[in-house]
Amino acid sequence: MNLTLSIDEQVVSRAREKAAALGKSLNQLVRDYLEQLAGRNDPDRIIRELRRLSAASTGNSRGKRWTREEIHERS
Repeated sequence: MNLTLSIDEQVVSRAREKAAALGKSLNQLVRDYLEQLAGRNDPDRIIRELRRLSAASTGNSRGKRWTREEIHERS
């Protein structure tokens, strides 16, 4: 979706400089901010969801312990 904004030229110029210093375009910087604002990449929400899923786990290893090699074995 395209979005049109009215922003002072000096603000845009300084924002472009800051974005470039971060290795991003102004467009990417605004997109990242809006995604964060909307909660798409909300770390607290992600942590809560992982805790919820972890608490709901009913798995049982029956005392089995794996070695590092077994855990990281690739098929």
